[in-house]
Formats: sequence, C-alpha cells, structure tokens
Amino acid sequence: MSVHDVDVLMIGAGPSNLALAVALEECGSPEVAANTMILEQYGDVKWQRNLLLPWTRSQVSYVKDLVTLRNPRSRFSFLNFLHERGELDGFVNLGTFNPFRWQLSTYQQWVADTLEHVQVRYSVRAERILPIHAEDGTILGFAVPLSDGDTILCRDLIFGAGRDAFVPEVFHGLPAERVVHSTEYGSRIGHTTGLARPGRPLRPVVIGGAQSAAEMFMALHQDAPGSSPMMLLRSIALKDYQTSKFVNELFYPSFVDEFFAMSEEARMRVLAEMHLTNYAGLAAPFLEELYTMIYRQKMLGQPVSTIRGLTEVVGSRVEGDEVVLDVRDLKDDSVEQVRCDALFMGTGFDPRMPAMVRHLADTMELPGITVDRHYRVDVGAGARGALYLQGVNEATHGIADSLISVLAQRSADIAGDILERRAADLGAGNGQVSATAQAEVMPV
Repeated sequence: MSVHDVDVLMIGAGPSNLALAVALEECGSPEVAANTMILEQYGDVKWQRNLLLPWTRSQVSYVKDLVTLRNPRSRFSFLNFLHERGELDGFVNLGTFNPFRWQLSTYQQWVADTLEHVQVRYSVRAERILPIHAEDGTILGFAVPLSDGDTILCRDLIFGAGRDAFVPEVFHGLPAERVVHSTEYGSRIGHTTGLARPGRPLRPVVIGGAQSAAEMFMALHQDAPGSSPMMLLRSIALKDYQTSKFVNELFYPSFVDEFFAMSEEARMRVLAEMHLTNYAGLAAPFLEELYTMIYRQKMLGQPVSTIRGLTEVVGSRVEGDEVVLDVRDLKDDSVEQVRCDALFMGTGFDPRMPAMVRHLADTMELPGITVDRHYRVDVGAGARGALYLQGVNEATHGIADSLISVLAQRSADIAGDILERRAADLGAGNGQVSATAQAEVMPV
C-alpha cells in the first residue's frame, strides 16, 4: 500500500475525462498535465462497455468527438484516428455521420494510449472520496482510497464516472441473477442464458422503451437462440427521437450559457420540452429494423417477439423456477401474470447525483451540491482544492450535459477554470504548492 500525490485526479476513463485530458495537454501547462491522473476500474477503455453490439451506432455525429468542436486541428480527432489506422477512405465511402459504437470506443482507447503527459491508471476502483481540510477548515484537496489498497491525494478532483444504474423498486425483491441492467448486458448474458430449461428456451422480458431496452431486445434474438423476447413499456408504442435541425440547435455548446442563465423554473420547462430529444426514444433507422424483424417473423411463421405498450409492472416475485410479473394493462386497468426466466432492465439511471458524490457532500456537510458555470462545486469560501462534475449537470447545464455533444467545449471550460486558479495562486505568491503539502490527511 502506498500514497501518491497528484495535482488533478479524474475518476473514470470515459469520453468526458478523456476530452478533459486532451484539453489539459493542448491548452494547459505541461506541468499540470504531467501531474494529472485518470483512474479506470477496468483494464481498458470501452465506451458503453456492455452494449458494444456489432451493429449499434452512435446517434451523434463523429464531428462531436472529444476535440473537434474545440480544436478542429487537433491530432486527437476521430478523423485523424481513422487516418493513422489507414481506415479513413473506407469510412468516408460509408457515407455516414454516425459511426458504429465500437469504432468510437476504439477511438477513445487510442486517445488514452496516445496521451503524452496525462497518466491513465487501469484496473483500480475509487472506493470513496474524502476531503482534506486545512487547519481553518477550508478544503485543500481530496484523498481517494483505491481498491488495491493505495491512496491518491489530489488538489482537484473531477468526477466523470456517470450516474448510477436505476432499477425500479418493484423489482428489488428479485434475486440478482434474474435481473440484468443494460449496463451489465454484455458481461452477464452468457450466465443468464443458463437459466433456460431443457426443451424450453430462455423466456426473457425487457423492461423499458428507450434505445438501451430496444438494443437488448434485438440482441436477445441472437444471444438467446429460440427465445421470443417480450418488451414491456409504459408509453403507447416505441417512438423515435426528436431530431429536427431546429431541435438540434439546442445541443450547441453555446446553448449551455443560455440555459445556465435561466431561472430554475424555466430550466425545468425546457428540460421537459426536450425530453424526447434524448430519452424514451430510439433512432429512426433502428425503429425500422425492429419493425421489419417482427414483420418478417410473422410472415415466415416464426415465434413472434412481442412489444407491449401501455403496460406497467405492479408486482414481481419468484415462484418455483420462474419469475412472475403482475402486469397492469393501462388501457383497462386489468392485471395479468407474465411468467419469464430473466428480466433485462432498460430503465436508465438514477436522476440523483451519483452515490459517491452525495456521500462526499455529506462528509463535507455541504447544504447542497451547487455547480457553477464551469462545472465546479461550491465547497466553501477560500477552498484551494476543487471538485468538478461531468455529465451529471442536466439541471443547470441542459440535457446535452449527459451526452457527447458538448464534450469538447466542456473540457475547455473546466481546463480553463483549473488554469485560471493556478494563475491566481502564482499571482498571490503561493506558487505551485501541492494541495496536500500543508494538510494532515485523515486516516483512510
């Protein structure tokens, strides 16, 4: 076990923190970048790790990569990634703005591999975050105990690990092996298919009506051969995203300023209006594929998969070797039993701040988690250390905050704020002193 001291620590090697790492290398001082570390709990970088299905595509243009909207000349662009791999001609000939998801995932690993200064530490998980206080109680930095027993001390901490998976309460009493969230699909589907019985294919039920639910529904036809998956959703039918060019202007990085300046009431109205631009919808080409698949099943006399709208699961339990769902039909309030072997949850993410962030806020006795325009949490007056949040600020920065549309500009905002604070230290004669040099670190 050992203790390491860095200037900037990022939790999660996803697109948000990789974009920030590039911004620090391109816009920042080499000293800050060289003393920056990203923690990644897995042994590699993968985007949407457990839904990296061969046919899934990004719904966002490749131009909205980690860097291009901030620096079109950057060597870290998606197009340069393809160029260096000899794949640019083939991609251009494909004639699409929407790469396969596995291409963007490979691109992100390439970015991590080619960083010149920022270090990526793999196969370690941040167990919790603890504040480091000066004698007067102000925040100097943070201590992050790791799963391998080490502890990282840092001045600035950036949380970019995303929200916690959400499973509705009605399913909480079921055995864990029967419930698979979309964030676990790839790693657990092999074990789940073992729930099938001799002579009886797996009987899977997918809960939800958005992109992740539909992708699992489609994938189960291959991953659970012979099965006839059922999808249950509250809405009347599967819908496509709102993708008009007028609506897409609300995903411009410049709209973040406009949204942040609104009253809280106005923000809530705008978020409600924009709901179908990102949630509870599917990409139009994928909707076409799903409808065609079910049509083909019917015409060829194959077992027909089922998509049932206007339904709500009001109870769940295990009886013998089956999961039994009480499913209410919202058209007439009748309730029927649906028997299955496993549930696949396309139910999204907990809308609250991630549990690790909430625990830190409680430890610091913050009255609330308030984020400024540059994504920095208010941790009290006079703080030398800073906490930044990426991808969880829809309430203050707009619906695009959880997407890749604003990654490049957001990284510039955070990098600029970090460097401004360093410059202010130098101007005050503080120098580049370690955030923890004057602190007595609490036991971790």
